[in-house]
Amino acid sequence: MAGTSGGRPSIYPTLVYADAKAAIRQLTEAFGFTELSVYEGEDGSILHAELVQGNGGVMLGSKGRGGVFDTAMKDAGPSGVYVVVDDVDAHHQRAVDHGAEILMPPTDQDYGSRDYMARDAEGNIWSFGTYAPEIGG
Repeated sequence: MAGTSGGRPSIYPTLVYADAKAAIRQLTEAFGFTELSVYEGEDGSILHAELVQGNGGVMLGSKGRGGVFDTAMKDAGPSGVYVVVDDVDAHHQRAVDHGAEILMPPTDQDYGSRDYMARDAEGNIWSFGTYAPEIGG
């Protein structure tokens, strides 16, 4: 991936969920992410998780654990994340098959991408498409 060091993405969207375990299930089952790591607290909350898709990733954890990030995100609204996928239609069908809320079906965009949009169980907006601009180095 252009703009990365050692094959590692340099930007990770980071989200907090009231039910992080359910979020991990939805992101892996419906949206095709793979668990890279999941760290649970003694109370079963998700302290930190990393999920990957392609050469990108997302970090997430449980709301209400305390700490600076959790406090800063306390009143944050939903976030939007764009994920590049090769086969938008197959990816969309997987999401539909797992009951994801689809906001926009696969659509050809004027700028050459094919995208679809879904909402996760806690309101975050996930867009999946073929748009993958090169980042200059």
